[in-house]
Amino acid sequence: MKLSKALEILMQIIGGIAIGLPPTVISVLRRPWVLFNPREISNIFMSHVWMAFLNGIDQNEANTKRELLYTEAYGVVLDIGAGHGHAVQYLDPSRVTRYIALEPNTILHDKIREKANKAGFFESDGRLTILGCGAEDTHDILAALRNSNDPNTKEPHPVDTLVSIFTLCSVPNVETTIKTLVGDVLKPGGLFLYYEHVKSPRADVVWWQQFWTPFWSGFFGGCCLDRPTDKLIEGLRLKDGKGGSGKRGAWKEHKQWENPDQDPEELFKRTLGRFVKA
Repeated sequence: MKLSKALEILMQIIGGIAIGLPPTVISVLRRPWVLFNPREISNIFMSHVWMAFLNGIDQNEANTKRELLYTEAYGVVLDIGAGHGHAVQYLDPSRVTRYIALEPNTILHDKIREKANKAGFFESDGRLTILGCGAEDTHDILAALRNSNDPNTKEPHPVDTLVSIFTLCSVPNVETTIKTLVGDVLKPGGLFLYYEHVKSPRADVVWWQQFWTPFWSGFFGGCCLDRPTDKLIEGLRLKDGKGGSGKRGAWKEHKQWENPDQDPEELFKRTLGRFVKA
């Protein structure tokens, strides 16, 4: 792997810090009590970083996300780690009855609302719900959905389509979180659509992914460059549901593929997946 390619991420780290740190310091000076809340400081920092980068990232990935979501996502859609809500732009409003944006950084909720409204989803008509919990907070997700007026979300497994775009890289206890979301939230026959950056199959690239992950993760919301998310999803097994202690494969069918436009030396190796729950 070329050293110049491996060092590109250093410039991204420096650029992100330069953008996010000054306004974060100003916010802390205005509200010094947030010093006792490291998560809130991280949220403030990341909100400024995402303001600078998310639109550009979305534009670069627009065709890929449209191909993944527009003809596939349907019914009640749960978008985990929604960010600014860019995914809603790639949903077909005639196929999607409700868009549920899960975003623990509440600073970003106004952006989600703005994009969802432009796409035809509103809280006033029950087609939009924005939740401030994390993907691991399954109990809170189910409670929020079942307390709504939507009869579709009263079912034991209320979500038809689970969407994750560049999110699972930063979720804590990711394997348990995926298992719980698929097992408890996604209905049988429902879709799990993802677009994530994952651990590379190349040893030389993995070395640099592992080298940079502590630095990148520390500054950028826990994002791990070397997480084998695609393998975790593919190998997912759930309780057999028959009162026993056995496990069964989670998927009735699945397909995974790489973004064909990426450089094989890319540290952010991007893969896509379409999985149907058994």
